[in-house]
Amino acid sequence: MTSGPAQDEVRRLLGLIEELDPRINAVNAVNAHALAEAETLDRETAAGRSRSALHGRAVLIKDNVDTAGLASTAGSLALADSPPEQDAPLVRRLRDSGLVVLGKTNLSEWANIRDHHSTSGWSAHGGLTRNPYALNRTASGSSSGSGAAVAARLAALAVGTETNGSITSPAACCGVVGLKPTVGLVPTEGVVPISWSQDAPGPMTLTVADAAALLDAMAGTSYAVDLERGVRGRRIGVPRDLWGYSEAADAASERALSLLSGASAVIVDDLALPALKDLDDEVGLTLMLVELKVALARYLATRDVPVRTLADVIAFNQEHAEQEMPWFGQSLFEKAEETEGVSSPAYLESLDACTAVGLAELDRTLGEHDLDALVAPATGPATPIDLVNGDPGGGGGASDSSALAGSPILTVPLELTHGLPVALSLWGARGNETRLLQLGRALEAGRDAHTGPLPAPTFPEWV
Repeated sequence: MTSGPAQDEVRRLLGLIEELDPRINAVNAVNAHALAEAETLDRETAAGRSRSALHGRAVLIKDNVDTAGLASTAGSLALADSPPEQDAPLVRRLRDSGLVVLGKTNLSEWANIRDHHSTSGWSAHGGLTRNPYALNRTASGSSSGSGAAVAARLAALAVGTETNGSITSPAACCGVVGLKPTVGLVPTEGVVPISWSQDAPGPMTLTVADAAALLDAMAGTSYAVDLERGVRGRRIGVPRDLWGYSEAADAASERALSLLSGASAVIVDDLALPALKDLDDEVGLTLMLVELKVALARYLATRDVPVRTLADVIAFNQEHAEQEMPWFGQSLFEKAEETEGVSSPAYLESLDACTAVGLAELDRTLGEHDLDALVAPATGPATPIDLVNGDPGGGGGASDSSALAGSPILTVPLELTHGLPVALSLWGARGNETRLLQLGRALEAGRDAHTGPLPAPTFPEWV
């Protein structure tokens, strides 16, 4: 048969990866069977069969998600030499929905849970991913490769994962749509874990409609339905204590509020999440580190790799320090190794505190004001890459609130400031993806009507 649309797209994207990816280093590996898989899907199309709205489309997968026959490394050399034999369930769902797995994307090693002073977008296996809008600036983490690849148009669809901010932040910094769904909506089996309380794979795309469609494929749902329904009367809360860390992000987000108001949403201003701001960072960290130690051992038992426990990974990094730790260490791994499990008082206390601050405060705020969602700036414009000192601190709390509650958060790009993207995040109650996607689509439509979609990046060396 003649070449069909799936094969044409795969050929085009493989050409772009070859041409452009050396500048940003977003793609770790390319699927050698992608064209053959596309040909099969084109045959199905020619026979009148379509598996889903994304039939024949190409998708990139973050390199902490198991993909049969392709290295699935979490950025670590310890996992690099033995690809998994089976797809993670979410990858099987993508294939069953007629998507072509184009390849794997780089990430911050171990999803940025290895060290206090890590640099987002760097891994020993994949090197450093750069932001297509400014090559000296971070693509952010940990789904840096997925965000940068979509921004660079190496694929319109990619899978990221988030514990706290790992879809939200790279989506914002790279000017793409990112959705962390409700924890548990998309299966995490076959995904290198941090925290079962907070981990969630999700879509990273160029449009809200594509995010909804990709979520459908990942979760077996139908969020693409009624996306154009409109948001008249939807009530959106503005917790002002999560604003104020970036003048550029604040200004763009104020304009976004006007766009949402213009779409007949109701803005409920001057709210606050005081318990979130008062929570000691160490409490949330304790929960993640206890769960990391336990969950990582369970995951490693499913792989034919030379490490079986967190202690093994720590020892591997020490033995391969020149490759694994040229820029930063593994202080968080070492701290996690010292934890005493899910029955320990420290874990139980942190779990209670995080639940009270996350789910309870979010539900209370939404309920008291009859809100459909909260909004805040996602993060400031991408900061310069600093391998020596690591990532700078600071940023907003939208992803903190979402993470502690296990609730969905949608990030939508707004505009460029000095050539760098800024974005707004919308989050709400668990299971509330439909309303977030409708609000995000209304915001996207208002943006496009006023200023148009974000322009494609031009890969400047310095901004």
